[in-house]
Amino acid sequence: MIGLLMRSAIFGLTLQLLVGVSGAWAGPPTDIIRQIIEKSLDIIQNPSYGKQEKHRKVRSIVDPHFDYQEMAKRSLGPAWAKLSAGQRQEFVALFSQLLEASYSDKIEKYAQRVKIDYKGEIASGDSVEVRTVVVKANDRMPLNYRLLNEAGTWKVYDVVFEGVSLISNYRSQFSRIIHESGYAELVKRLRTKVSELTQAG
Repeated sequence: MIGLLMRSAIFGLTLQLLVGVSGAWAGPPTDIIRQIIEKSLDIIQNPSYGKQEKHRKVRSIVDPHFDYQEMAKRSLGPAWAKLSAGQRQEFVALFSQLLEASYSDKIEKYAQRVKIDYKGEIASGDSVEVRTVVVKANDRMPLNYRLLNEAGTWKVYDVVFEGVSLISNYRSQFSRIIHESGYAELVKRLRTKVSELTQAG
């Protein structure tokens, strides 16, 4: 069900190197993304850490800078407004578990032998898109991070890989399932998927 997610190697973790571009600017959002990347790489590439310890440490770095509620809300679309406070809390927790289970192993494998060029920021209202390019062998893949300013703190609410929004991708899948089978079925399938991914890991 969730398998098509944009050659999904990276979820918010990539590499280093700031490169300026004419007309672009870099500020606190880029600094945040770069800090997440550099600290996460230090952990991922440290052979003294076991797999589960790496996952735990990386998540402790990522979580404060990712707005999982905003991501879950946008992924669910209009159905979010119909949920109770308890259902929303449950869905956010499930959504964050899905992201971690889907990307943890891929991040660790993909983080070897790649470089990220940071290409500046594009501001729009209270949001900013940090634009980067993933450089791996002879391949160059655009990877952008969308952040919102929440009471003076920048947090990631979407990742766009090669022009495809992670949130839009999830929203189209979730909307189809809700339309065909209802919200309860979506939650059931997500729980099953998280369980499968966790056991496989």
